Amino acid sequence: MNVAYHLRRLGVESYIVSRVGNDIYGEELKALLVGMGLSTTYVQTDTVYKTSEVIATPSKNNEMLYEIVKPVAWDFITADEDNHSLIKQADMFVFGSLVARNDVTRETLFTLLDQARFKLFDVNFRPPHYTRDLIEYLLKKADAVKLNEGELAIIGSWLADKKETASESIARIQDHYQLAEIIVTKGGEGASYYTLNERYDYQAYPIEIKDTVGSGDSFLAAFIAQKLLGKPIDDILDYAAALGAYVTSQDGANPDYRLTDLNRFIWEKKLERAKWK
Repeated sequence: MNVAYHLRRLGVESYIVSRVGNDIYGEELKALLVGMGLSTTYVQTDTVYKTSEVIATPSKNNEMLYEIVKPVAWDFITADEDNHSLIKQADMFVFGSLVARNDVTRETLFTLLDQARFKLFDVNFRPPHYTRDLIEYLLKKADAVKLNEGELAIIGSWLADKKETASESIARIQDHYQLAEIIVTKGGEGASYYTLNERYDYQAYPIEIKDTVGSGDSFLAAFIAQKLLGKPIDDILDYAAALGAYVTSQDGANPDYRLTDLNRFIWEKKLERAKWK
């Protein structure tokens, strides 16, 4: 949802394939999507299972522990003519691994992957909702993968019995899973983008952090939007880093903003960089 929201803000037509329960929370979620400018055409309604919920509990060291309740409606997304048609027409299909925790939605995902033109896998490890076999299957199906440093370390450990550098792990992963493109987000250290022959590194924009939730999703949305426009990779990474930083400087994963707000932010940050040089 976060990625779709930011894509819409950036002028890219985007849709969500999901499922909610026939309850008040499902209605509220659909209303939220409409308020964001997103269509609910491909959001199914389940008459048996409730709308999803996540229970957040603070631990002793003030970290939050999350229970992603199951089973819920999005565990039972079904393949139908509508979402088949949508995926076939889409320039890109973005998917995660968490949705494949239940066999019904997992089979739907596998079916839709076979229909997609370009598949971008946004890895999201949420124990205990994944297995190595599942992740490896999805990696082999993907055209491009986005992951963070922690996820890179885990996948890299599957393929090597010794500690490797990030570049060595990426090369091994690309070769093993036949992946042409990998994006690695590194928080305050920026991001790296790997093709089969080149590596691009981009520093994060210096900001005062307000909320890190959704920063990776906004980075990915900006990356996709610029990639679909055919922009040079340096411009793609700059724009993605800028939106990720902008969202991190705001409250919440989906702040209300216009392109003029983002462009002003980029201009101000580049002025700051020029002053320090």
